[in-house]
Amino acid sequence: MKWLTTFFGSSIGKKLLMSLTGLFLILFLLIHLIGNLQLLKNDGGMSFNIYAKLMTTNPLIKFISYGNYFFILLHAFIGISLALYNRTAKGQKYAVSSNNKTSWASKNMALLGTLILAFIFIHMGDFWLKMKLDQLPMVTYPGIEGEIKDLYFSVNETFKQPLLVGLYVIGMIILAFHLQHGFQSAFQTLGINHKKYTPIIKTIGVAYAILVPLGFAIIPIWHFLMK
Repeated sequence: MKWLTTFFGSSIGKKLLMSLTGLFLILFLLIHLIGNLQLLKNDGGMSFNIYAKLMTTNPLIKFISYGNYFFILLHAFIGISLALYNRTAKGQKYAVSSNNKTSWASKNMALLGTLILAFIFIHMGDFWLKMKLDQLPMVTYPGIEGEIKDLYFSVNETFKQPLLVGLYVIGMIILAFHLQHGFQSAFQTLGINHKKYTPIIKTIGVAYAILVPLGFAIIPIWHFLMK
């Protein structure tokens, strides 16, 4: 096992872990967006609240969620570690690029990642923590046994505030820049770098970096406009 810890403690090992955790989080973002799009349904929050209850009570989903929290922290820790190492060793920020024309996002991945981590903490404080601390009103729905927490109410009230909506949208813009470089970089680090496939991966990455943050940004904007 010593070789394993030695490998993942090396620069190459850390970059591999960075790529693997990054791809996992990319997949999580898509699944999270699909669930959150239920906030756009005109049903008073019933679909979203039932979805939120499932996400917080199903044992398997709860296990995956805790794993996701771990991977977020691990991804952030490794990213900061690589940035500090590369700045000390080479006098430059962490970036993976096949040419000298690096983008602004690739030169500032550590900064973007740190801002995203701060956004995640704020986001979880606004919604996840309130749910865990039972600070939400309860609601009942026909055909659903018992009361469930009305997380939709908290989301709707939060996104009535223009400052919070603006901060959320800015957070999604930062996420878009981070994904724009991170998507392609993850595949490149894993050795998936071919003149035939790299342009396709890059195109998919750009589309993902635009559409997923845009999907998240639409939610607060829609709630604010519908208030």
